[in-house]
Amino acid sequence: MKILIGTKNIGKIEGAKQAFEKYFRNVEIEGIQVSSEVGDQPINEEIFEGAKNRVKNVKEYAKNHNIEADFYIASEAGITNLLGEWIDINAAVVEDNNGFQTIGSSQGFQIPEKYVKEIIDTELGKVMDKLFSKNNLNIGKGGISILTHDEVSRIELTKNAFVMALIGHINGDLWK
Repeated sequence: MKILIGTKNIGKIEGAKQAFEKYFRNVEIEGIQVSSEVGDQPINEEIFEGAKNRVKNVKEYAKNHNIEADFYIASEAGITNLLGEWIDINAAVVEDNNGFQTIGSSQGFQIPEKYVKEIIDTELGKVMDKLFSKNNLNIGKGGISILTHDEVSRIELTKNAFVMALIGHINGDLWK
């Protein structure tokens, strides 16, 4: 099974691979760097918009390079206050080669109000790098690994978002 994902981020690719391997055999995922067409720090609706744009752009890339795939997928992390508090979530979009598209999200974690403005002005990854004196925490296990004392990784957040997005694809007509 050939899957194109709209990123080169190894943590996102691994999370997607783990999700798809729960339901499909012979999973091959290729990461393609494409634009989300939203800001570096997606906020509220931009989270799903960015993931959907990545799917659109990875499909366009595939068309332009004569690449066929079974699924076109993407994930986007961002912060939202639509539920009354600022939380960070990962959104996932999965589209099959027939154009059937589904979405899902990971569990979220609260962002302290004192960091929200700085995150909006830059991005969560840069704020986390500064807080923990690290570089590129947004790659691999992610800053969430530090915050949860290695209980949850970015890979797992991404995996969970893709599992939620796959519900419509793994349940046939029942969920369509």
